[in-house]
Amino acid sequence: MNKLELQKSANQLRKHIVTSLHAAKCGHPGGSLSAADIVTYLYFEEMNIDPKDPKKADRDRFVLSKGHIAPALYGVLAMRGYFPEEELLKLRKTGAMLQGHPDMKGTPGVDMSAGSLGQGISVAVGMALSAKLSHEDYRVYTLLGDGEIQEGQVWEAAMFAGHRKLDNLVVIVDNNDLQIDGSVADVCSPYPIADKFKAFNFNVLTIDGHDFDAIDAAFKEAKETKGMPTAIIAKTVKGKGVSFMENQASWHGAAPNDEQYAVAMADLEKVGEALCQK
Repeated sequence: MNKLELQKSANQLRKHIVTSLHAAKCGHPGGSLSAADIVTYLYFEEMNIDPKDPKKADRDRFVLSKGHIAPALYGVLAMRGYFPEEELLKLRKTGAMLQGHPDMKGTPGVDMSAGSLGQGISVAVGMALSAKLSHEDYRVYTLLGDGEIQEGQVWEAAMFAGHRKLDNLVVIVDNNDLQIDGSVADVCSPYPIADKFKAFNFNVLTIDGHDFDAIDAAFKEAKETKGMPTAIIAKTVKGKGVSFMENQASWHGAAPNDEQYAVAMADLEKVGEALCQK
């Protein structure tokens, strides 16, 4: 995909996120929207995957460590053809495929069940180590929240990954500066994030997480980096693309009502129209 196609796909993903959360009447829009560009790049450009064979042995793995932004993962999986997009309207419904957090047993394309913050990165590190021990060449990607990295288990996993030189591992931090209780710096500051990962022998890249040129360059550098894992600190805007959600901690975990849904979709339609003019 070229940059414009990725931008259009990310905008469509944001529409899916808002629509599924509106239908569910609960969920987490803020972080789902901030991570949409990163997730789009991973599934449309970066990862070796096959929607027709979700469990193929040599596929790249993705672990959504901050599992509450499942709407972003579900949306891109549907767009890639892992399951019908109609399933997105059943988000969080009893008996439906798509529950509030990813379920590897019930949802095609989900590599790891997630939700308990801090634990996903440990699983991703284990997957990366397994590939090394088995002499396999698949890569492992995990997406964390900047509030999530307040968890101590994250840094145990980082220490191990750096020590074992897991250059097939990429840790992405969705650094939108907000968590459920407010600013991450005020709640329990994780800053400086880059220096912490560097201390554990990571190659660290800090980028604009909404700039596909920067995203592309970072993932390419990660692939070329040998002897150490890579951490990509993606500076993002919580609620990106929806005017009244942007940079608002109150939209960490609240679904739009009918009126808000109409405004959100109008915002995203305008973005789409602008992209079509390019």
